[in-house]
Amino acid sequence: MRILALESSCDESAVAVLDSRTGLLAHELYSQIELHRAYGGVVPELASRDHVRRLLPLVRTALAAASTAPGDLQGVAYTAGPGLIGALLTGAALARSLAFAWGVPALGVHHLEGHLLAPLLEPDPPPFPHVALLVSGGHTLLIEVSAIGAYRLLGASRDDAAGEAFDKTAKLLGLPYPGGPQLAALARQGRAGAFSFPRPMLDRAGLEFSFSGLKTAVLQAVRGRSLSDQERADVARGVEDAIVDTLVGKSLRALEQTDRDVLVVSGGVSANRALRARLTEAVGARAARVYYPRIEFSTDNAAMIAVAGLARLQAGQHDSLAIAARAQWPLESLPSVG
Repeated sequence: MRILALESSCDESAVAVLDSRTGLLAHELYSQIELHRAYGGVVPELASRDHVRRLLPLVRTALAAASTAPGDLQGVAYTAGPGLIGALLTGAALARSLAFAWGVPALGVHHLEGHLLAPLLEPDPPPFPHVALLVSGGHTLLIEVSAIGAYRLLGASRDDAAGEAFDKTAKLLGLPYPGGPQLAALARQGRAGAFSFPRPMLDRAGLEFSFSGLKTAVLQAVRGRSLSDQERADVARGVEDAIVDTLVGKSLRALEQTDRDVLVVSGGVSANRALRARLTEAVGARAARVYYPRIEFSTDNAAMIAVAGLARLQAGQHDSLAIAARAQWPLESLPSVG
């Protein structure tokens, strides 16, 4: 089976072509970072309008790169949620329309399921079952993954996600949008221990997260101070160390509680170098294994939507003719894949 996949949940317009036998044939992405940078964050209406401009040309480019004609496709997958509702609807409307015109089934894919399955694109994919740490700008989740479509939530953030903590701290330090990668780059120049911030909820039993207090601690540390360049780097290092320590500690606890020996780490924050280094070391010390998607598939992309969509379309799942999208969509509500 060969399918086309579209991603438009936030500020990336992306299209991919995936074949069940030959693998990923094409993936195209247009980032809206420059569009939103002047506003210090994503402006939903601008994001939706830009998806309208970008998606169809990306479809043409991806099909050409994959040497694929519409008649070669057996399905269309698209991100149906969660995300910005206007942005989601642009992708959903185009995908549903193309599928109708081409006479193939269409399927709305859960954005987080795409992130969970992104490591399946790698030459050495993770085995099932495993524990997944899904960490991004809007989500920090620990999930037990028994199979595709079989997910059990172990722990989530009660407030800010880890990615939000990165972004809000970056804004406090005057770093440009997107703040997370900028803060991580600055942290590499910082001195360990110069600023010590709390490791939220790491001293409590359980697998839940909370990063709002960390943001408050950073605000108190920098308020009223004129920081030197070195001090700004030290603050960035302190924040990154606190977030990484928390994510690593909770992930190890999840492996222990579920008696699993495989950890999958995905989502935009999984691209963080310090997190990957610390997790690889800590998980290896337990004689367990950790898997990541390559960096380009850590952040939002259509290849991961294609993986999830292909698995479900092959199982005979598809949607009605309605154009549907959901700003919120519990992962546990997904039907299983036979």
